[in-house]
Amino acid sequence: MSDVRHVLVLPDRDAAEEAAEALGERFGLTEEPQLVRDALAGEDDAEDAQWLLVVEDPDEVLDPAALDAFAGEWDGWREEP
Repeated sequence: MSDVRHVLVLPDRDAAEEAAEALGERFGLTEEPQLVRDALAGEDDAEDAQWLLVVEDPDEVLDPAALDAFAGEWDGWREEP
């Protein structure tokens, strides 16, 4: 078992919450992704934050390209490790 994580970067909380729900359904995740607020440097307003979905993939079964395309549906992307 490895320690693989995928991080999807999404533009706002609504997109992140919708994507988190859809992610489990589409990819058959057994564990819910972790939702994390990532404030941009120097930004005080919560509206100026990106949201991250951290997806654990210990068995390395998730396709990075498919996750990137999935995040793109919400104007986001997958961070490269």
